[in-house]
Amino acid sequence: MKVNHFFKLLTNSQFCLLGIGAGLIAIHITAVGQTGDDNLLSTSILFWAAVCSILFKKHNELNLKSGIIGSSLGLFIITIVLIKSQSLGGFDFFLRLSPLLSALGLGLIASGVKGIKQYWQELLILCFLIPHSGFVSHFIDTSKFTAQFAASLLWYLGFQVSRQGVNVVLPTGSVEVNPGCSGYGAIIQLLGIAVIFLFMFPTNLVPKIVAPIVAVLLGFIINGIRVAIMAILASSSQQEAFLYWHGGDGSLIFSVISVLLFGLFCNLLLQNDKPVNQEKETQEF
Repeated sequence: MKVNHFFKLLTNSQFCLLGIGAGLIAIHITAVGQTGDDNLLSTSILFWAAVCSILFKKHNELNLKSGIIGSSLGLFIITIVLIKSQSLGGFDFFLRLSPLLSALGLGLIASGVKGIKQYWQELLILCFLIPHSGFVSHFIDTSKFTAQFAASLLWYLGFQVSRQGVNVVLPTGSVEVNPGCSGYGAIIQLLGIAVIFLFMFPTNLVPKIVAPIVAVLLGFIINGIRVAIMAILASSSQQEAFLYWHGGDGSLIFSVISVLLFGLFCNLLLQNDKPVNQEKETQEF
């Protein structure tokens, strides 16, 4: 009896989809972990967890019917992901793209071309893993704004500081704010978390507008503070400390701080929005 039950599980379509999805997630997380990019790793784990949570909540409502075209296209996409995953090197851009492709391929296998729209929330969340500072800087360059904010902050704190283009200049040293230090990563990460928050917690119109705006502002401000600290360290010739806050674990600390602050803000939004939701439920009842 146990053998027959296990065989039925193996041949169950939902069980097979679950196994394929878990395998794709494990491959991606393992590949990201091997690059040493802790920021991308933590963000990937968070986004994958959000996707799985949303799918679990609505799994009874999903239409799991696919045709030959959808299944074949989905299998083709997943095959590409598996083949490419065998030859990833360094900070390959495919690491950012593969989650979206994996989810798209699995969705096509599960529900076909017509049913893929059921997974628009999950696909949108994974889209926020794709952009990186080099890509975004081609469209929007905030380096000067970041340098100006950091210089203004130092000036208000009493430092003799000036700004020359994207350089924050102190009497004994300076730092250049390139696209990689402009806060794109933090802003995109917080925007993705804002989208997750809005998908997982039903809110009114105001939180839907405010949350993304605060995510952008918070990511920019926290990164500006980080740039100001690096300018101070550069002017004091503390090379090891500068490298720590620039690309070491120090940069992750600011990422954690921004996520925690945004999490507290989202909690405040839910508390303020809760009475309105309760009032609606009372009226419906």
